[in-house]
Amino acid sequence: MSTSQVAAPPPADHAAVKAKQQAAWASGDNAVVGTTLQIVGETLCEAVDLRAGQRVLDVAAGNGNATLAAARRYCHVVSTDYVPALLERGRERALAERLEIEFRQADAEALPFDQGTFDVVVSTFGVMFTPDQERAAAELLRVCRPGGKIGLANWTPHGFIGQLFKTIGKHLPPPPGLNSPALWGTEERIEAMFGGQAASIRIEKRAFVFRYGSARHWLDVFRGYYGPLLKAFAALEQEAAAALERDVIDLVARFNRSGDDTMVVPSDYLEIVITRR
Repeated sequence: MSTSQVAAPPPADHAAVKAKQQAAWASGDNAVVGTTLQIVGETLCEAVDLRAGQRVLDVAAGNGNATLAAARRYCHVVSTDYVPALLERGRERALAERLEIEFRQADAEALPFDQGTFDVVVSTFGVMFTPDQERAAAELLRVCRPGGKIGLANWTPHGFIGQLFKTIGKHLPPPPGLNSPALWGTEERIEAMFGGQAASIRIEKRAFVFRYGSARHWLDVFRGYYGPLLKAFAALEQEAAAALERDVIDLVARFNRSGDDTMVVPSDYLEIVITRR
Protein backbone atom coordinates (compact mmCIF):
# COMPACT_ATOMS: atom_id res chain seq x y z
CA MET A 1 0.00 0.00 0.00
CA SER A 2 1.37 3.43 -0.91
CA THR A 3 1.70 6.20 1.65
CA SER A 4 -1.24 7.97 -0.01
CA GLN A 5 -3.50 4.97 0.52
CA VAL A 6 -4.22 4.99 4.23
CA ALA A 7 -6.83 2.48 5.35
CA ALA A 8 -9.93 4.03 6.90
CA PRO A 9 -10.60 3.04 10.50
CA PRO A 10 -13.21 0.32 10.92
CA PRO A 11 -16.71 1.56 11.76
CA ALA A 12 -17.41 1.79 15.46
CA ASP A 13 -19.55 -0.88 17.09
CA HIS A 14 -22.36 1.49 18.07
CA ALA A 15 -24.24 -1.10 20.13
CA ALA A 16 -21.17 -1.88 22.23
CA VAL A 17 -20.35 1.80 22.65
CA LYS A 18 -23.91 2.56 23.69
CA ALA A 19 -23.89 -0.19 26.31
CA LYS A 20 -20.69 1.21 27.83
CA GLN A 21 -22.04 4.76 27.73
CA GLN A 22 -25.25 3.71 29.41
CA ALA A 23 -23.28 2.05 32.19
CA ALA A 24 -21.11 5.16 32.56
CA TRP A 25 -24.04 7.58 32.83
CA ALA A 26 -25.76 5.24 35.29
CA SER A 27 -22.68 5.11 37.54
CA GLY A 28 -22.12 7.56 40.35
CA ASP A 29 -25.00 10.02 40.53
CA ASN A 30 -24.89 12.26 37.49
CA ALA A 31 -27.89 14.21 38.79
CA VAL A 32 -25.59 15.84 41.35
CA VAL A 33 -23.71 17.46 38.48
CA GLY A 34 -26.72 17.77 36.18
CA THR A 35 -28.76 19.88 38.57
CA THR A 36 -26.10 22.61 38.56
CA LEU A 37 -26.79 23.10 34.82
CA GLN A 38 -30.45 24.05 35.32
CA ILE A 39 -29.99 27.56 33.94
CA VAL A 40 -29.15 26.10 30.50
CA GLY A 41 -32.56 24.39 30.33
CA GLU A 42 -34.27 27.64 31.24
CA THR A 43 -32.43 29.72 28.64
CA LEU A 44 -32.97 27.08 25.94
CA CYS A 45 -36.73 27.10 26.57
CA GLU A 46 -36.67 30.87 26.13
CA ALA A 47 -34.61 30.55 22.95
CA VAL A 48 -37.21 28.26 21.32
CA ASP A 49 -39.95 30.66 22.47
CA LEU A 50 -42.14 28.04 24.13
CA ARG A 51 -45.88 28.63 24.31
CA ALA A 52 -48.22 27.21 26.93
CA GLY A 53 -49.94 24.06 25.75
CA GLN A 54 -47.24 23.00 23.30
CA ARG A 55 -46.16 19.35 23.11
CA VAL A 56 -42.49 19.17 24.11
CA LEU A 57 -40.09 16.22 24.02
CA ASP A 58 -36.86 16.31 26.03
CA VAL A 59 -34.38 13.82 24.52
CA ALA A 60 -31.54 12.36 26.61
CA ALA A 61 -33.05 14.46 29.37
CA GLY A 62 -30.86 13.27 32.22
CA ASN A 63 -32.42 14.42 35.47
CA GLY A 64 -34.70 16.83 33.64
CA ASN A 65 -33.36 20.37 33.47
CA ALA A 66 -35.07 21.27 30.18
CA THR A 67 -37.99 19.04 31.11
CA LEU A 68 -38.75 21.05 34.24
CA ALA A 69 -38.16 24.35 32.48
CA ALA A 70 -40.72 23.47 29.80
CA ALA A 71 -43.26 22.20 32.33
CA ARG A 72 -42.92 25.45 34.29
CA ARG A 73 -44.07 27.16 31.09
CA TYR A 74 -47.27 25.06 31.09
CA CYS A 75 -46.26 22.80 28.22
CA HIS A 76 -47.19 19.12 27.88
CA VAL A 77 -43.79 17.49 28.38
CA VAL A 78 -42.45 13.99 27.76
CA SER A 79 -39.01 13.42 29.32
CA THR A 80 -36.90 10.59 27.89
CA ASP A 81 -33.55 9.02 28.69
CA TYR A 82 -32.04 5.53 28.45
CA VAL A 83 -30.85 5.61 32.07
CA PRO A 84 -33.75 4.77 34.44
CA ALA A 85 -31.98 6.19 37.51
CA LEU A 86 -31.76 9.62 35.90
CA LEU A 87 -35.43 9.56 34.95
CA GLU A 88 -36.23 8.72 38.56
CA ARG A 89 -34.36 11.80 39.73
CA GLY A 90 -36.39 13.83 37.25
CA ARG A 91 -39.60 12.35 38.66
CA GLU A 92 -38.55 13.34 42.17
CA ARG A 93 -37.94 16.93 41.08
CA ALA A 94 -41.28 17.08 39.22
CA LEU A 95 -43.10 15.71 42.27
CA ALA A 96 -41.49 18.32 44.51
CA GLU A 97 -42.75 21.08 42.19
CA ARG A 98 -46.11 19.41 41.55
CA LEU A 99 -45.51 19.39 37.81
CA GLU A 100 -47.33 16.94 35.53
CA ILE A 101 -44.70 15.34 33.30
CA GLU A 102 -44.57 12.02 31.46
CA PHE A 103 -41.29 10.13 31.94
CA ARG A 104 -40.34 7.36 29.51
CA GLN A 105 -37.22 5.28 29.08
CA ALA A 106 -36.15 5.67 25.45
CA ASP A 107 -33.13 5.51 23.18
CA ALA A 108 -32.41 8.80 21.39
CA GLU A 109 -31.54 6.81 18.27
CA ALA A 110 -34.93 5.03 18.21
CA LEU A 111 -37.54 7.30 19.75
CA PRO A 112 -40.87 5.51 20.39
CA PHE A 113 -43.09 8.23 18.91
CA ASP A 114 -44.88 8.77 15.63
CA GLN A 115 -43.68 11.20 13.00
CA GLY A 116 -44.48 14.83 13.79
CA THR A 117 -45.75 14.14 17.32
CA PHE A 118 -44.15 17.17 19.00
CA ASP A 119 -44.21 20.93 18.52
CA VAL A 120 -40.78 21.31 20.12
CA VAL A 121 -37.93 18.85 20.69
CA VAL A 122 -35.10 19.82 23.04
CA SER A 123 -31.88 18.34 24.41
CA THR A 124 -29.30 19.90 26.72
CA PHE A 125 -25.88 18.22 26.64
CA GLY A 126 -27.62 14.92 25.99
CA VAL A 127 -28.25 13.80 22.41
CA MET A 128 -24.74 14.97 21.47
CA PHE A 129 -23.34 11.85 23.18
CA THR A 130 -25.17 9.32 20.98
CA PRO A 131 -22.79 6.98 19.11
CA ASP A 132 -24.70 7.16 15.80
CA GLN A 133 -24.98 10.90 15.35
CA GLU A 134 -26.77 10.91 11.98
CA ARG A 135 -29.40 8.49 13.22
CA ALA A 136 -30.04 10.56 16.36
CA ALA A 137 -30.37 13.77 14.32
CA ALA A 138 -32.80 12.02 11.96
CA GLU A 139 -34.91 10.95 14.93
CA LEU A 140 -35.12 14.50 16.28
CA LEU A 141 -36.29 15.69 12.87
CA ARG A 142 -38.75 12.81 12.48
CA VAL A 143 -40.68 13.38 15.70
CA CYS A 144 -40.82 17.18 15.29
CA ARG A 145 -43.80 18.43 13.28
CA PRO A 146 -43.30 20.60 10.17
CA GLY A 147 -42.93 24.19 11.36
CA GLY A 148 -41.91 22.98 14.82
CA LYS A 149 -38.60 23.67 16.51
CA ILE A 150 -35.60 21.69 17.72
CA GLY A 151 -33.60 23.32 20.51
CA LEU A 152 -30.13 22.04 21.44
CA ALA A 153 -27.39 22.99 23.88
CA ASN A 154 -24.11 21.33 22.87
CA TRP A 155 -20.59 21.72 24.28
CA THR A 156 -18.06 23.09 21.77
CA PRO A 157 -14.76 21.32 20.98
CA HIS A 158 -12.58 24.19 22.21
CA GLY A 159 -14.52 25.01 25.38
CA PHE A 160 -13.73 23.61 28.82
CA ILE A 161 -15.90 20.48 28.65
CA GLY A 162 -14.84 19.79 25.05
CA GLN A 163 -11.23 19.99 26.20
CA LEU A 164 -12.03 17.81 29.21
CA PHE A 165 -13.17 15.02 26.90
CA LYS A 166 -10.10 15.53 24.75
CA THR A 167 -7.95 15.19 27.89
CA ILE A 168 -9.74 12.01 28.93
CA GLY A 169 -9.30 10.65 25.39
CA LYS A 170 -5.54 11.21 25.58
CA HIS A 171 -5.37 8.83 28.54
CA LEU A 172 -8.19 6.49 27.54
CA PRO A 173 -8.66 6.60 23.74
CA PRO A 174 -12.25 6.23 22.43
CA PRO A 175 -13.15 3.32 20.13
CA PRO A 176 -11.84 3.76 16.56
CA GLY A 177 -14.31 5.15 14.06
CA LEU A 178 -16.42 6.96 16.66
CA ASN A 179 -17.24 10.61 16.02
CA SER A 180 -16.49 13.05 18.83
CA PRO A 181 -19.60 14.28 20.69
CA ALA A 182 -18.12 17.79 20.47
CA LEU A 183 -18.87 17.82 16.72
CA TRP A 184 -22.44 18.69 17.77
CA GLY A 185 -20.92 21.93 19.06
CA THR A 186 -19.82 23.05 15.58
CA GLU A 187 -21.91 25.00 13.09
CA GLU A 188 -20.66 22.86 10.21
CA ARG A 189 -21.85 19.60 11.76
CA ILE A 190 -25.26 21.02 12.68
CA GLU A 191 -25.74 22.31 9.15
CA ALA A 192 -24.72 18.95 7.70
CA MET A 193 -27.12 16.96 9.90
CA PHE A 194 -30.13 19.29 9.95
CA GLY A 195 -29.77 21.76 7.07
CA GLY A 196 -31.58 19.62 4.50
CA GLN A 197 -34.83 19.65 6.51
CA ALA A 198 -34.55 23.03 8.18
CA ALA A 199 -36.40 26.21 7.27
CA SER A 200 -33.89 28.07 9.44
CA ILE A 201 -31.04 27.41 11.88
CA ARG A 202 -30.12 29.98 14.50
CA ILE A 203 -26.93 29.45 16.49
CA GLU A 204 -25.63 31.50 19.44
CA LYS A 205 -22.41 30.86 21.35
CA ARG A 206 -23.02 30.90 25.09
CA ALA A 207 -21.11 29.87 28.18
CA PHE A 208 -22.07 27.99 31.31
CA VAL A 209 -19.88 28.90 34.28
CA PHE A 210 -18.74 26.13 36.63
CA ARG A 211 -18.41 27.60 40.13
CA TYR A 212 -16.75 25.42 42.78
CA GLY A 213 -14.70 25.92 45.93
CA SER A 214 -11.48 24.99 44.15
CA ALA A 215 -10.17 22.88 41.29
CA ARG A 216 -9.83 20.01 43.74
CA HIS A 217 -13.43 20.46 44.91
CA TRP A 218 -14.66 20.31 41.30
CA LEU A 219 -12.56 17.23 40.55
CA ASP A 220 -13.80 15.44 43.67
CA VAL A 221 -17.43 16.09 42.66
CA PHE A 222 -16.95 15.09 39.02
CA ARG A 223 -14.78 12.10 39.83
CA GLY A 224 -17.38 10.87 42.30
CA TYR A 225 -20.59 11.62 40.38
CA TYR A 226 -19.98 12.36 36.69
CA GLY A 227 -20.11 8.98 34.95
CA PRO A 228 -17.58 9.49 32.12
CA LEU A 229 -14.88 10.83 34.47
CA LEU A 230 -15.66 8.29 37.19
CA LYS A 231 -15.36 5.44 34.69
CA ALA A 232 -12.17 6.84 33.18
CA PHE A 233 -10.41 6.94 36.53
CA ALA A 234 -11.72 3.47 37.41
CA ALA A 235 -10.32 2.03 34.18
CA LEU A 236 -6.77 3.32 34.74
CA GLU A 237 -3.99 1.90 36.87
CA GLN A 238 -2.79 4.06 39.77
CA GLU A 239 0.06 5.78 37.94
CA ALA A 240 -2.03 6.45 34.82
CA ALA A 241 -4.90 7.76 36.96
CA ALA A 242 -2.50 10.14 38.70
CA ALA A 243 -1.35 11.44 35.30
CA LEU A 244 -4.96 12.04 34.24
CA GLU A 245 -5.61 13.86 37.51
CA ARG A 246 -2.65 16.18 36.93
CA ASP A 247 -3.79 16.95 33.38
CA VAL A 248 -7.34 17.67 34.50
CA ILE A 249 -6.18 20.00 37.28
CA ASP A 250 -3.94 21.78 34.75
CA LEU A 251 -6.93 22.12 32.41
CA VAL A 252 -8.97 23.78 35.14
CA ALA A 253 -6.11 26.18 35.83
CA ARG A 254 -5.95 27.10 32.15
CA PHE A 255 -9.62 28.09 32.05
CA ASN A 256 -10.04 29.41 35.58
CA ARG A 257 -10.76 33.15 35.81
CA SER A 258 -11.56 33.37 39.53
CA GLY A 259 -8.41 35.26 40.55
CA ASP A 260 -8.52 33.49 43.92
CA ASP A 261 -8.50 29.93 45.27
CA THR A 262 -12.00 29.16 44.01
CA MET A 263 -12.96 27.83 40.58
CA VAL A 264 -14.85 30.02 38.12
CA VAL A 265 -14.58 28.33 34.72
CA PRO A 266 -16.72 29.30 31.70
CA SER A 267 -17.44 26.47 29.30
CA ASP A 268 -18.59 27.43 25.81
CA TYR A 269 -21.60 25.77 24.27
CA LEU A 270 -23.78 26.38 21.23
CA GLU A 271 -27.44 27.23 21.72
CA ILE A 272 -29.13 26.00 18.56
CA VAL A 273 -32.69 26.59 17.37
CA ILE A 274 -33.74 24.72 14.23
CA THR A 275 -37.11 25.42 12.65
CA ARG A 276 -38.37 22.31 10.89
CA ARG A 277 -39.32 22.74 7.25
